[in-house]
Amino acid sequence: MQRRTLLAAALTAAPLARAAAQGRPVRLVVPAPPGGAIDVIGRLYAQRMAARLGQTWVVENRAGGNNTVGAAEVARSAPDGLTFLANADIHLMAKRTVRGLTYDPMEDFTPIGRQATAPLLIVANPDAVRARNLAELAEAMKREPRRFSFSTSGGGSMAHLAAEGIKRRFGAPEALVANYRGTAPAINDVVAGVVTLMAAPLLSAKPLVESGRLRALAVTSPQRSPAAPDVPTVDEAGFPGLHFTLWYAVWGPKGLPAPVTERVSQQIREIGQEAEIAQRLAGIGADPYTADTPASFAAFLAEENRKNGAIADEAGIEPE
Repeated sequence: MQRRTLLAAALTAAPLARAAAQGRPVRLVVPAPPGGAIDVIGRLYAQRMAARLGQTWVVENRAGGNNTVGAAEVARSAPDGLTFLANADIHLMAKRTVRGLTYDPMEDFTPIGRQATAPLLIVANPDAVRARNLAELAEAMKREPRRFSFSTSGGGSMAHLAAEGIKRRFGAPEALVANYRGTAPAINDVVAGVVTLMAAPLLSAKPLVESGRLRALAVTSPQRSPAAPDVPTVDEAGFPGLHFTLWYAVWGPKGLPAPVTERVSQQIREIGQEAEIAQRLAGIGADPYTADTPASFAAFLAEENRKNGAIADEAGIEPE
């Protein structure tokens, strides 16, 4: 038994150890520009991976195509433990938003694990929306759906899926959804009253709520956020299960050896338990996720793909 355990441990470390011994860097491809949440979280974990594993981890930004340019590069890479993808929830929507996609987000990658999650905050322009809570908003939207509109950070984003899910749950499918290019212009138009509502990243919305320029109605996560402890969850507001949470994760190319997958997954879990990591993630409105194994992450992806795919089909989201 002891011999088998030692052999398993050796096999687990072997591909990564060979890369370190040969001085070959591990690439973490970030399919987004520097400075955003995907990039910040990817770099934070890459730094800790390098220190823990005694390797050089290099973050490469390959932005473009709604996060698909970098993802396609990883999909084409050899499954040798030298290339990984750090992406977010938008990864699963690629087939539904980008025409002519050269890879399958579910089939052409090896799931490894989530690094972090972040809630969305349902906010309203206080001059345009009289509702003080989610129940009042639902009643108003059902009566006059065309008076209400949602802005989103882009087609296929979690904010987009949340908007489509919320308006249908409220019985107001006619409410308008406007897709912007990024969170900043989307939330600015809610402040200006051009659009009435948004399911916005909590960190982006919080200062505007605190200044009174937006009104917070609920968070779209199962638990209240420590960053906004006075804001009820959608469950508490009477709409259980209306959950839309941003998440950030790591994948490898398809066919990545199980020992490498398990090793990197374990490191992600352990890094997320470090107090400094939790503190730095809190600074960007996120929380570490430390419960994923490759199997549980794969199951999560399958459920997210099913749930969000159903919303996309009902909303008529198509590749552009």
